[in-house]
Amino acid sequence: MPMINLFYFRKSALKTLCSTLCCWMLINYANAQIKEQGIIPQPFKVEKTKAVFNFTPSTSISLGEGIDINNLIFFNQYFQSLSGYQLKVNKKATINLNIDSTKVTQPEGYILWVTAKQISITGHDQAGVFYGLQSLVQLLHKANGKITVQGTAIEDHPRFAYRGMHLDVSRHFFKVEAIKKWIDLLALYKINTFHWHLTDDQGWRIEIKKYPLLQGISAYRDETIIGHKKDSPHRFDGKRYGGYYTQEEVKAVVKYAMERHINIIPEIEMPGHALAALAAYPQLGCTGGPYKTATYWGIFDDVYCAGNEETFTFLQNVLDEVLPLFPSKYIHIGGDECPKTKWKACPKCQQRIKDEHLKDEHELQSYFIGRMEKYLNNKGRQIIGWDEILEGGLAPGATVMSWTGEEGGIAATKQHHNAIMTPEKYVYLDYYQSLYPSEQLAGGGYTPLSKVYNYEPITQELSGDEAKYIKGVQANAWSEYMASPTQAERQLFPRMLALAEIAWTAKENKSYPNFLKRLRYEQPLLKILNINAANTFDEITDQVTESADRQVQLNLMSTLPGGQIYYTTNSTVPGLKSKKYNKYIIVTASGKIKAAVFNGAKQYGRVYEKSFDVDKAIGKNVTLTNQPQGGYNPGNTFGLVNGVFGSKLYNDGQWYGFNGDDLEAVVDLGSVQKISQLGINILKYHWQKMWEPQLLTFETSADGKTYTEVYRQTAFNDNGINEVRANITPVQARYIKVKGINKGIIPPGEYIAGAKAWLMVDELIVN
Repeated sequence: MPMINLFYFRKSALKTLCSTLCCWMLINYANAQIKEQGIIPQPFKVEKTKAVFNFTPSTSISLGEGIDINNLIFFNQYFQSLSGYQLKVNKKATINLNIDSTKVTQPEGYILWVTAKQISITGHDQAGVFYGLQSLVQLLHKANGKITVQGTAIEDHPRFAYRGMHLDVSRHFFKVEAIKKWIDLLALYKINTFHWHLTDDQGWRIEIKKYPLLQGISAYRDETIIGHKKDSPHRFDGKRYGGYYTQEEVKAVVKYAMERHINIIPEIEMPGHALAALAAYPQLGCTGGPYKTATYWGIFDDVYCAGNEETFTFLQNVLDEVLPLFPSKYIHIGGDECPKTKWKACPKCQQRIKDEHLKDEHELQSYFIGRMEKYLNNKGRQIIGWDEILEGGLAPGATVMSWTGEEGGIAATKQHHNAIMTPEKYVYLDYYQSLYPSEQLAGGGYTPLSKVYNYEPITQELSGDEAKYIKGVQANAWSEYMASPTQAERQLFPRMLALAEIAWTAKENKSYPNFLKRLRYEQPLLKILNINAANTFDEITDQVTESADRQVQLNLMSTLPGGQIYYTTNSTVPGLKSKKYNKYIIVTASGKIKAAVFNGAKQYGRVYEKSFDVDKAIGKNVTLTNQPQGGYNPGNTFGLVNGVFGSKLYNDGQWYGFNGDDLEAVVDLGSVQKISQLGINILKYHWQKMWEPQLLTFETSADGKTYTEVYRQTAFNDNGINEVRANITPVQARYIKVKGINKGIIPPGEYIAGAKAWLMVDELIVN
């Protein structure tokens, strides 16, 4: 076999990526903190020996029968940048690539064997060979002008067949160059699915030639909201915004991804999240419009009319142009967050319910999804939808993407439907990854690296037979608060690497400390690749707990190797001469605690701080008549009397949320005491369905049986945190009862009218 020059092929596509690899290797080889290189995601089995394979200009590679040259080209590009020369291809070689499905039985699996004399990669299939080469890339060393690989025997295969990363390009549009850059990183870390969210209320991002107004109108909005959608009143930038991918651009991205063994699943939202499309074709809505492409984030009542035949014709025609662009077996049709308000008032929708003998609007949604699924099935495709497609009955053959929690995925598997786990509580990368005040604006939740990494997709509720229907895991990135590629990268990385390990690595092989060790090795690579990755994962985190004698104690942690924490209790900036943190800090007085972690004499990361407000109720027993719900249930009542006020971001675990239920809490002070002030914090964000109580009252009692009302309030004017501080005529009391009457159902004309309101409270104050 003649030698083949591989370097010319796709040189421009990988020039930046490859030219930096050498620098990455050199930096890490010289880093004394890194004892050895590792692989992300962690392989199934790894054994290392003392043998060392040395590369020379005469080192060559043999391609076994059927090996696609695309599998090798990326590795050879990397190697060219590292060494200054490329590896030639011939039959007699010291590096051998082969496919053998009998030797490697798991799809996408591979065996990587490194001795002093040769390297062999045997894959189950083309993808297996490719992933073996990605692992080899992470094992390359360069020192003293020599390129080496430590002796290694790796047997590896993925835990899940579906390993997905989602990206919304509707709220903010990312150019093809950025998409390709991120696809390269997906491939390097063995993520094999890119879920491309292409349409939504705020923008339609794919060219449909039959409907040119989708490009002319739907792809653009008049302006964009400034700040967070919870803010009131909303502010806007006054600038027209938008863009879309031509079909030729889509083809190029799909081809680029396929060469890296990545399948792209397009998402065309229906029946909700359709406002951008309705702006161009108003006849598809229940009212006929006029409509405008949304300029702020949220859920909108105007959706596709399910009683209008033209709606289905439109969507089928759209899909007829989408399908040839994407060879994916799956097409994502959304199905989430579809308000039924317009359907309930629409004569056509009500007639559809009658004609199809449906019970209600929920079954109308099931009809809508089922009809579109049947159309796609006839085209040889299958649908994926968010877990709301369970409403009214699951369409046959549908795969559920469980995002609102794990319940949707569990319900699907119990019906023997495939499910992909993607719960927002654990794997939403647009949420905050740190609670430090200086963190960039994000979606609202809190998913630090550790929380992402420790997510387990196979829940305890699933039996062994049901677990087989969990096909994989996916992280989602919604772009409301990611206006630029730089902002997006800070949200995606390094949490995307944690996703990679959830999806690929066997459960028993996972170890967060070991992952962090390997991740620290990867940081320079991400930096040199011009990835704006967050490096905050070793910063101080905390836990406020109750001691055995009911005192509040502050526990500080850092994963920084060799890190020492120093702190102050007088609001001053800590240094090496401050108090050294050893076990925990007992909080006995109001004030602000600051802390910093040091590696030797060098401070790492930002200064941590937490304020405490100590009053008579701190650490006391609290009973609740109704229990908090969802993500606003900290699991006990201690957070109501721990001296820590919940932040305006409501993601710190301090807020207690009652969805449609009233608040009734009783604080037992332990003895009768003189009381002159009572307080509580109320969160008011109508744009987040968080409503002030219709009535708030405080009552006091000496015996816990007879209560006297001492304060009431009906007006809460501030958007955000309302600090209720009631100065009352001094009374003798042991028990304090606070009642808050929930708004109940959100009234017409308000955001998400008809839904239950959240009553959000924190910190019961007694002085």
